[in-house]
Amino acid sequence: MDGPGDILRLAARRFGDKLALVTTARALTFAELDAASDHVAAALVDRGVRDGQTVSIYAQNSWQWVTSYHGALKAGAVVNPVNVMLTLEELAFVLRDCDAAAVFTSGEQVAGVVELTRDLPDLHTVVSFGAAVGGSVAFDELVATDAPVPDVAPVPDSPCTIGYTSGTTGHPKGAVQSHRAVLLNCALTATMHGRTERDVVVTALPAPHVYGNVAINGTLLAGGTVVLMERFAPAEALRLIGEHSATMFEGVPAMYATMLSDQALADADLTSLSRCTVGGQTIPVSTIERWQDRAGAPLLELWGMTEISGLGTTHALHAPPVPGSIGVSLPGVEIRIADLEDTSRDAAVGEPGELMIRGPIVMIGYYGNAEATAEVLEPDGWLHTGDVAQRVASGHVFVVDRRKDMIITGGYNIYPAEIERVLAGHPAVAMIAAGPVPDEVKGELACAYVVLAQGASVSEDELIAFAGERLAAYKRPRMVRFVDDLPKTSTGKIMRRELIKSYSV
Repeated sequence: MDGPGDILRLAARRFGDKLALVTTARALTFAELDAASDHVAAALVDRGVRDGQTVSIYAQNSWQWVTSYHGALKAGAVVNPVNVMLTLEELAFVLRDCDAAAVFTSGEQVAGVVELTRDLPDLHTVVSFGAAVGGSVAFDELVATDAPVPDVAPVPDSPCTIGYTSGTTGHPKGAVQSHRAVLLNCALTATMHGRTERDVVVTALPAPHVYGNVAINGTLLAGGTVVLMERFAPAEALRLIGEHSATMFEGVPAMYATMLSDQALADADLTSLSRCTVGGQTIPVSTIERWQDRAGAPLLELWGMTEISGLGTTHALHAPPVPGSIGVSLPGVEIRIADLEDTSRDAAVGEPGELMIRGPIVMIGYYGNAEATAEVLEPDGWLHTGDVAQRVASGHVFVVDRRKDMIITGGYNIYPAEIERVLAGHPAVAMIAAGPVPDEVKGELACAYVVLAQGASVSEDELIAFAGERLAAYKRPRMVRFVDDLPKTSTGKIMRRELIKSYSV
């Protein structure tokens, strides 16, 4: 097996007519999922997608999403999974930056996608999961193409996916992952969590997210069944766990918090669960304990990032639990806690430092951005994560603080610079800084601190609406504070993490 494009082929041989994927629209066996992705691969090659070109997927979770992902890999393409919450303006930047040749999208979004691709001459194919609009082709028509299935054998170290992650400049960067990295992350995650063909996994994690990818493909790799929700809804998640006798649920902290507070929990049947996983942001130990008491199954914490194709650390299923910890490194992966003043030296055990990681799961680099790559990837392979953590004597790692200035809301990463870049364009805004405020459900919310231009006037609702036209929903500030000035260093740099201390909300 050279990469994730081989997962369905091998699983179909081993498990054939066993149920692989369940969605509200359709359920597919391993054989059916493998055959459907073969049709996608054949159609893409027939339409001119060449080996090494980029194919983007911009849609909600669905069986077509999973099929398109594997079909593109089988065609020899590099997959660009795009967060469906991005605006069309943000999508256009991603498609242009990664040189996409084709894009899959939903019927609801296809008209807007077709329109923006008119300015992208190299993007020649738009596929709609619904009806065809304009110059697009319907997914059902695409897979009916009578063409030979390509015989592609990818080089393990060659590019497999490009996942975009926001940068501190406010512009996203595409982390390029190799076939080996993506496959290893799925396989090692499955190993640490003890996945087998007997597992049934319920998840609403977005398929474009690296956590969602390993949850889906790590399960398929082991021969388990994935029950994939299009969107998360607490009562529905609880119902699906009982209906399918799920052995696992995988999600972010906000999902567990809302399920625990939902009235459907009282009658939910969780007895089939044998373990669950949680990642995306830190989770209170009290929430872990409440879920474990109700579910009767361990909740395994994990940590990862786009630049490592998924997880970097987690807890092994049968190892003694260490609540509040993100676990230990995946097999064959090195982690170290670097001294905050001199990252060439290790911090002492128990002392906070920068979490760094090295191994075959680390990205090749940022697509077309050697300068940004050099800023985070050392010549000897160590990746700077920007997270402050400490390691205890047992080897377990605890995250002390999040990446500098990052706001994490409901498991999604928001960089203040993106909010600032947009709101700075409003004529009433003289100065802008964004920072986090705590929230019991989502962990943090984004707050914009605005200094108005002299004589200007604008309301909180107007600024939020202005941002909403230019940013994905999860990136928009949820509140605006109008202030006279912003806290700064002696050099004039705004101290974002001081905002909440300086101005109570």
